[in-house]
Amino acid sequence: MRIATLFISLLLFFGHTAQSQVIGQYFPPINPQAKWDTLSAEKLGWCTENIPALYEQLEKSNTKGYILLYKGRIVLEKYFGDFAKDSAWYWASAGKTLTSFLIGKAQEEKKLSIEEPTSKYLGNGWTAIPKEQEDMIKIKHQLTMTTGIDDEVSDLDCTIDTCLQYKAEPGIRWSYHNAPYTLLEEVITKATGQTLNAYTQSTIKNRIGMTGLWVKAGFNNVYASTPRAMARFGHMMLNDGIWNGDTIMKDREYFRAMISRSQVLNPSYGYLWWLNGQSGYMLPGFQFFFNGNLAKEAPEDVISGLGKNGQIVSFSKQHELVMVRMGQAPDSLGFVPNFFMSDIWKSTMDVACRATPVEEHEYSISRIAVYDDMVRFTNPEPDSRIMIFDMAGKMVHEQFDHAPIDISTYSTGIYALVISSTKGNFTEQIIKKQ
Repeated sequence: MRIATLFISLLLFFGHTAQSQVIGQYFPPINPQAKWDTLSAEKLGWCTENIPALYEQLEKSNTKGYILLYKGRIVLEKYFGDFAKDSAWYWASAGKTLTSFLIGKAQEEKKLSIEEPTSKYLGNGWTAIPKEQEDMIKIKHQLTMTTGIDDEVSDLDCTIDTCLQYKAEPGIRWSYHNAPYTLLEEVITKATGQTLNAYTQSTIKNRIGMTGLWVKAGFNNVYASTPRAMARFGHMMLNDGIWNGDTIMKDREYFRAMISRSQVLNPSYGYLWWLNGQSGYMLPGFQFFFNGNLAKEAPEDVISGLGKNGQIVSFSKQHELVMVRMGQAPDSLGFVPNFFMSDIWKSTMDVACRATPVEEHEYSISRIAVYDDMVRFTNPEPDSRIMIFDMAGKMVHEQFDHAPIDISTYSTGIYALVISSTKGNFTEQIIKKQ
């Protein structure tokens, strides 16, 4: 009996292994209306008992659509409310990744170089900065959020020249500023002689069967599509810019640089892509360097496009997964901090039965707990200076002991908690929800 049981166990194990080996990369047909192959989580041997918890989390966080691909096949696809497979939604800043790809294509076609000054395409006086300094701003600075244009203005979307003032030399300050990014549209149209929609159509959409459209919203250009269209783009990125044998981007150097650390200021930022698994990160609105992974409970190799209210296109080459989330803001904050992506990835990996490593620091997040509007410390470092800063960089609290900190009177938002000791500085996010 024991031998028979062992034989069955071995048969199941090797059967599952062989099954995994024969699952190759799949690309859905170019026709977006054609059938897209699926794989069941059960067939993959995943932890299907965790699917309800994932869907509950998605529904509670105002998700409209969620897709998980494994090697290109749909394993999970869930829509909420009246949102359906063919419904369209905006990408918000996750669409910056499309712009990054288009800039790379234009460079590949020798229509521009990212090392060229932006003024070559936008003309002199596209900012209110003196010409000598304006000419120092390159396309690469727009891709990496290091233009040096002042982001401490009332309207970060305003692309009028008078809104674009000098703050620092290009390349020495990282700040998430929408206006310089938005002007990449004009760079693309001037360099290629095509509209943004036409160039997107010819370089990406026609070749991978992607739908969607760029729409002007105030100063911004916003891409809108179905979740499946976003998933196609993510799957193409997962496969190094190649779609079923068709190399969409041949410039290998640019492709690698696009999804790698682009500067030393914010190691978690490429060319408009967000990178996990780095030494630390900066966030929109902050001039603080936070320690550790951008998404602490996601796979370390995750690369993502992230947009307002939680628009996410994210992929892990190690696990051969593409994850898409579209929807409204997950809570009352009105913006989406990076830990929302981390939470979704954790639940996703729970379904896939794959543990992700938990990073450790001198002060790990486990040593800082926020509960009932109280920040508490365990195993604190002696002789520490503890400070809390708001998103404007104003210090709102300071103490030299490890007494709990009451944040009940703070305004809703994200704050930077800075602990300074003889071992150096540690910076962590804390959040006030209500």
